[in-house]
Amino acid sequence: MEKVAVVGCGAYMDSGYGCPGEWRCLKAAALGEGKFEEPSQVVIFVKCECPGRALVPTMGMSMKLSEIKPDKIYLSSCLVNAKPGCPYSNADEMAQILEKNTGIKVIQGTHDYH
Repeated sequence: MEKVAVVGCGAYMDSGYGCPGEWRCLKAAALGEGKFEEPSQVVIFVKCECPGRALVPTMGMSMKLSEIKPDKIYLSSCLVNAKPGCPYSNADEMAQILEKNTGIKVIQGTHDYH
């Protein structure tokens, strides 16, 4: 079973724009649905907080504290498909920054639930 990290959009999660911040991503991971190729264990779930400067250090600290290096990092569907989009960065940039700094493959999106 893959061990994964999920990055959610803090603004969406905190503002109630339709993303409760956990159950959809966790369900998709557990069942191997959406972007997950197989049932996966979420070992890290972090929120990207505007303007996103702390995302890499937060992921690093989460890996250190959990003592588990995830096999993949998933940018949540709410982060990737946000409308309006993030005014500070986009999913492509976030994925590149995370991959460069962690050495872990980043997948954009988690699920297709409505």
